[in-house]
Formats: sequence, C-alpha cells, structure tokens
Amino acid sequence: MQRLNCCVIIPTYNNAKTLSGVLDGVMAYSSEIIVINDGATDETASILKNYPQILQVHLSKNEGKGKALRTGFKTALEKNYDYAITIDSDGQHFPEDITVFLDALEKEGTKNVLYIGARNMEQSDVPGKSSFGNKFSNFWFWFETGNWLTDTQCGYRMYPLKEIQKLKLFTPKFEFEIEVIVKAAWEGTLVKNIPVKIHYGDAERVSHFRTVPDFTRISILNTWFVLVAIFYIKPRELYRKLRKKGVKKFLLEDLLGSTDAPIKKALSIALGIFIGLSPFWGFHTLLVLFLAFVFRLNKPIAFAFSNISLPPFIPFIIFFSIRTGSWILGEELIFSIESNITDFNFLTNLKAYIVGSLTIASLGAILSGGIGYLILTFFGKRKMVVNNG
Repeated sequence: MQRLNCCVIIPTYNNAKTLSGVLDGVMAYSSEIIVINDGATDETASILKNYPQILQVHLSKNEGKGKALRTGFKTALEKNYDYAITIDSDGQHFPEDITVFLDALEKEGTKNVLYIGARNMEQSDVPGKSSFGNKFSNFWFWFETGNWLTDTQCGYRMYPLKEIQKLKLFTPKFEFEIEVIVKAAWEGTLVKNIPVKIHYGDAERVSHFRTVPDFTRISILNTWFVLVAIFYIKPRELYRKLRKKGVKKFLLEDLLGSTDAPIKKALSIALGIFIGLSPFWGFHTLLVLFLAFVFRLNKPIAFAFSNISLPPFIPFIIFFSIRTGSWILGEELIFSIESNITDFNFLTNLKAYIVGSLTIASLGAILSGGIGYLILTFFGKRKMVVNNG
C-alpha cells in the first residue's frame, strides 16, 4: 500500500451491523483508511469513535454513494495518495482481496488503469435483480466505450486518483459508479476487471439500492451517454484517428489492414453509403452506428463512408434524388414557390425526393459494396502472396 501510495476508501451509510467487521478486516491489510460517513442515522458515528486511528469524514446529511465517493477522492488527493481502493461497508466484499488489486497494478503495463472487481454472478446467493442489472449495465458500457467487461457494478474498485481528478463528475448516488468508469474510459483510462470474491448471504447485510428510482437514474444516465457516444465520442475518436494517421494511412491500416473479412468490410461500406444518401437527415450518425452494431459490421468503416453527405454535396444529393424520384413516379417536377404554397405541390416533391433518395441510396450501396468487395479481395490476395513470397 505504501509503495504504491494507495489508500482504502470506505463509504458507509446505516451499516452499523457490519461496519466494525469491515474496518477490522481492512486494518489487517492497511492503515491508510478513509471512512466517509454519509449522514448515517444509526450507530455508525458511535462505532467510528472506537477507531480514532482512521481518517474520518462525517457528512451532515445523507447525500448518496456518489457524493460520498467524490468526498473520499477529494480527501485522498489532499493527502497526496495516487490510488484508492473502494470497498463497501455492508460486508459483501472480502478485505483479503485488497492484495489482488495491488498485485494487478504492480504487473500492469500502464499505471493509468481503473480496476473493477469481477464477482461470480452465477453463485447461488447472488440476487436475481443484481445479476440482471449487471448484465444490463455491462451491455451499455460496451456500447458507450467499446470495452466489454463482465462486471461494471461492483463497488470493490481501485481508482487512479490523479486521472479521476481530471473528470467532470456530477451524479450523487449509485449511478456515479457508472458515470466515473464511462468518462474515465472516454478519456483514455484503461478500465479492467479482476476477479474478487463476494458474499451475499449475511442476514445482517443491508443494501440501500432502491430498485425503481436508482435503476431509473442509471437508465437515464445510460441514455444520455449513448447519445454522447454516438454524436460526439465516436466521431471524435474517428476524427482523431484520421488526423493522427492521415486519410491514406487510415484507409491502409483500418480499412485494408483490418482483420475483418472482405465481405464484412464491403457490407460496412455499403451500409455507410446507404445511410449517407438516405433521407434521414439529422439521424445519419445514430442510424449507421446502431445498424453497424446490430449487424455486427465494422463501425469505423460504416461511419466513415456515411459522411458521403458532407455539406457541399447535400444540394446535389437532394436535387438528383428529386429528379430520380420524379422519373420513377412519372410526375412532373414543380419548383415554383407559389405552386408549392397554394397547391401543396411540395408534398409531391417530397414524395419524389424520398423515393429517389432511397433508390439512389440502394444503388449506391450495392455499387460501392460490390466494388469495395472486389478491391478488398484483390488486395487481400496480393497481401497473402507478398507474405508467402
């Protein structure tokens, strides 16, 4: 603990029955302990008087686990700690697993890492709602960050405090533990699971997670994060990659050099072109990333090609879409402003635009996907010949 400049933070609220056992267990492994009493109304304050050697922060009222953890991080930073291991005070975690976090950090290639304990969610005493909630949370974390974890809800964690300090964190309650790992991953912190033991069977264990309100807050937070990921994070990552590598290198490494099969790459190109030429303006990014996820296609490729509808090209795309739709429908184009207002001819033009847009998008997808497949297959065979030669 001293070598890694690490402390243990224990947020607690009305866990008087288990608190002493947790404190005694943790003290066997570390004396660097910070307890945050989150406005407990039971015997917590009296129990903590028996541990004067432990740094304690007493909040005047209960403000939620997120606020308690943020207070703990702030206190730890003021004491110049680099890392903090957080452990719940309800007795579900095993203090001996502190060594698991320390060993993992010493072996890790980077020190900018956030470890989350991975519980065995299949053991018999794990509540069904906890298992379901964890799977739900794991899925959205993967969607938002591209990183798949087996457990995103365990409170037994190790935080890199200097990196956490850089994040703008707002949520006050249980949803904080989702907010912090998503934002940390977005800013380049490696988020990983390490296995820990768990104990749910203790009759004295008290959980303060309220299923409906807390799950609702977590769902609202994930909804917001999905939107941020689609409209900002994913495009930002692609832009950074393009800017760093340049278009040519990006195409060679991320398009031609991807391990995906040529057919998967070609379908990703086709999807991007189809969405980019489709009439769903304002939703192109959302649609292309969602469909790429649903059909398990290459998201960077699909997103890159969906940008065929760059602003300078939009007037031409709309014009040729209307012309194509009018030809297909056998209807005359009427561009007169007066006729559009008085005779509602804009509805005819709109119908022609939608039909033409979907037609051009479909043809563009088929053509680009086919050409892409031929080119990718050719370069793939050429690369194999070079490597074998």
